[in-house]
Amino acid sequence: MPNKTIWIGLVAAVLLCSCALQEDVYTLDHRLSALERRNLELEKQNRELDTLNRDLIQAKESISSRVEGLDQTRRDDEMELRAQYAGLAAQIQSLQETSQMLSGRLEEIEYLLNQKLEGFEDNQLKNRERMDRMATDMAAVQKRMDMIDQYLNLEAAQAKQPASPAVSAVVAAKPASDQALYAEAKKAFDEGNVQAARKGFEQLLTDYPQSPNADNAQFWIGETYYREKWYEKAILEYQKVIEKYPSGNKTPAALLKQGLSFLNIGETNNARLVLKELVAKHPSTNEASIAKQKLESL
Repeated sequence: MPNKTIWIGLVAAVLLCSCALQEDVYTLDHRLSALERRNLELEKQNRELDTLNRDLIQAKESISSRVEGLDQTRRDDEMELRAQYAGLAAQIQSLQETSQMLSGRLEEIEYLLNQKLEGFEDNQLKNRERMDRMATDMAAVQKRMDMIDQYLNLEAAQAKQPASPAVSAVVAAKPASDQALYAEAKKAFDEGNVQAARKGFEQLLTDYPQSPNADNAQFWIGETYYREKWYEKAILEYQKVIEKYPSGNKTPAALLKQGLSFLNIGETNNARLVLKELVAKHPSTNEASIAKQKLESL
């Protein structure tokens, strides 16, 4: 009987242990399942993080590429702006130099003219006898004044100096082309009829301002005044050639004759400036060679 009781106790103990072990196994299995689910979730999150990381890397590379492109564009724009600025600065410098040169010439001319005017006024006030000796020159001065009146088309001059038949013929009979008009005016000039020639050249510039002979016609107008020794007016007409036709074939000749005109009226400084300009801008021309010889003698 005691043995039976012992066995019963042992069986009961084994049963109790078995139940405890099964409960532990169930608990462990449950915890393993939870860990596996957690591991799967972590792996899924890790894959999502990897995907997000790759997307971020691609986005970073794209942004870096765009930033680099923007930097290159900015550098290109800066270089272009610098080039434009340099070009504008060079133009401004050139304009300033030209302005300074012209200002210097104008100031020098004004100074010389003021000196002459002051000297003339002093002579009028202080030396009446000299005015008497200059009476013989008044005829030439009056003739020049009449020519000025005629050039400006003043009514008084028109009443005193009617146009000569040769001049009227050139104006009235308009040739069929600019070439014919130029040829007739040049012929009149070669024959010594400077007034008829001048009217013809002026008519060409009025009727055919775009003629290939326009620059030549303007030059020959200056030559008509030069031949009449009206050097001041010749200087103005030569200046029109220089300003309106800077690339024309008569520009070097206009500069040379302008310099000679200044010499003829005693304006040595202005003559030197014009001749130097001729040598600098047209060094390979025959006119430049003549200008160099003149400059050596001044």
